[in-house]
Parts: sequence; structure tokens; C-alpha cells
Amino acid sequence: MKTPIDLTDPYGYLLVHFIEDPNGYAERIYLDLSEGDNPERWHPLNAGNPILTSPLGTTGVRDPYLVRNPETGRVYVIATDLRVFDPGKDQSKQNWKFWSHHGSTNLIIWHSDDLVHWSEPHTLDVSRRANGTRAQLGMAWAPEALWVPDYYPAGSEAEHGGSRGAFVLYWSSKLFADDDLDHANPDVYDRVLWGATSDFTDGTFSFGGVFIDRGHATIDTTMIQRVLPDGSIRTYRATKDNGPKANIWLDSTDAKRWWESDAQWHVIQENIGVDWEPNHHPGGVEGPALFASHSDDRVYLYVDVIPSIGYRPMVSHDPDKGFDYLRSDDFYMAPHTKHGGVISLTRAEYDRVAAADGTIG
Repeated sequence: MKTPIDLTDPYGYLLVHFIEDPNGYAERIYLDLSEGDNPERWHPLNAGNPILTSPLGTTGVRDPYLVRNPETGRVYVIATDLRVFDPGKDQSKQNWKFWSHHGSTNLIIWHSDDLVHWSEPHTLDVSRRANGTRAQLGMAWAPEALWVPDYYPAGSEAEHGGSRGAFVLYWSSKLFADDDLDHANPDVYDRVLWGATSDFTDGTFSFGGVFIDRGHATIDTTMIQRVLPDGSIRTYRATKDNGPKANIWLDSTDAKRWWESDAQWHVIQENIGVDWEPNHHPGGVEGPALFASHSDDRVYLYVDVIPSIGYRPMVSHDPDKGFDYLRSDDFYMAPHTKHGGVISLTRAEYDRVAAADGTIG
């Protein structure tokens, strides 16, 4: 097992994202590095060119996310397997209905032990159940994951590579009945689902079930956890309600096993990021990304203003009171930076990534 890195020397941040370009092949993996330890100024690595490209599935990747295994230090990129734009084909044949009903149930995965050298991509089929059957999913999109150090019961370490830990993975899909092989039920809608894996491979993954169900479409969940004064952990999530009153909402739970169906969630805020949308339409923002500053109490929530503006920032000093707009002339992010995720770095990692700029991949 790889020796985990020392995370007690935090410095800088790494952002993964994709770019939407109807006239080009931009649905690939891009990385931006913070300007020093400042999480409000971002500079594209590799001169803004893609870092990673998928030859698998649709050959497009969207909605990428960065997550670290704290026991090994290994960092993963997980992403939706979907290519929407292909200038070599008839663009009028884009069909979100078809994709959402019959698209890929695979995620595209890369990993790295140094953030400079990345593996070849592989797929993870999130429809796989532990008993070998498969759930009838439409398309898997917008994946994220949180590490749970005691996911597996005590005494089961030998069955799981010497660790009780696992990633609880969550994403959006339409979930059809097992006998609806044609995915024909018109009443099925997008829900946020969950599963668990120790390493983002088919061999360790098991489909869990429904995580969020509002009775209509919900997508794009992002999550963060905070240690409370009494030592307990509060879990927050921001999600796009894609139903009749589309908006991004924030809720929280103190449940230890937050992914299970009996966890009680409490709504904190709704209609997040409305004023970033030119027409102040709450449905015009999606793809939220939560992350925390490692140098003070700020928590950030980036919201993706669609179709093409990209991320705009929200900030909070206490997420239990919700998020406000970060309106700062100092904030910088390249245009069209969309739907990704952020991890904190160590000083050694930051320096390594900065020194390798232009050769990462």
C-alpha cells in the first residue's frame, strides 16, 4: 500500500473541469491551479489545453471531479461518459432524451499518485449490483464521491484490502424497473443514486440505491463535510432541482451514514446563485461545486451559469446560514470553466504541479 502523503502542510488548490465548445472537441479534462494559496484566482495549466482525453465510450467526458483516498494519497478523476458536441457530425441530432434514457452507465476514471503522471483511463459501470445483476439505469452523469473511513464493518478488513474505508459515490440517473429493459416508462425521472467502491473499479463497486428523490428530476449533487465543536461531522450537499421550480438548494444532515435512506436532511437555502444568471432565473445555474478553504473558515460554492458563462462564486463563513455572492474584482477564472471539482494540495504537491506545467498527463 502506498504511504499516504502528509496533509498537515496545506498550500494551494487544484481544480478539474471541462469546457463546452459547440464548434470543437473540448469535452475533455482540464486542470487549473490556484494562484499561490488563493482559492479565488485560477490559472489554467497546459496553457488551457486539455490534460487528459478519453478514447473510451463516447470519447467525451463532462462533469469531472477530483477525490483523494486519504489512506493511500492516490487521487482520482471521475467523469461522465458523454460527448455532446462533434463538429464532424450533424449537430442537430443531439438528443438529450435518448442519452438520458439509453446513454452510458459507465464513468471514466483516471488516477495519479503524484498529480503529474496520470494512468490510462478505465470505465466503472455504476449499474453493477453486488449479486452480479445490473440496475436499469438511463445514463450516469455528474459523479462525485466522499471517502468514508469506516464504511465496512469492523473485522472485515481482510475482505477489503486491509481497510474498512470506501468511497460513497453519488451521481444522477433515471432508474427504471428491473423488467423495463427498453426504459419505456414515461414517468421515470432523474434521481441522485449512490454506490460504494474502494478504488473505482468494477471489481469493488456495488450499486446502493436512491440517495435523493424529490418526486421530480434532481441532478448535480456536490457535498462537503465539516467537523463541529463537539467532534461530530455535519454533511452538506448542494443539488440542482431540475423540476417545475428549478433551482439549486442546500441541505445538511448530522447522520453518520448520510447516504442511507433514514438519514434526516434539513433544507438551509434555496434559489442559490440566481443573481449570477443574466435574467435572474434560478434554473439558469447548475453543476455546483463545494470546497473549503484550508487556511480560514471560508467555504466556497461555485455555480455553473448555463449555457456558456461557466462558474461564478458563492462564499460562506458558516454554511448553516447559507451562501452569499462573492463579488470581488480580484476573483479570476478563465471563461467557460464548467462543472468540476476542487481539492486542497500540500506545498510539495503545489510546487510539483507548478513545475510540471505543460507536461502533466
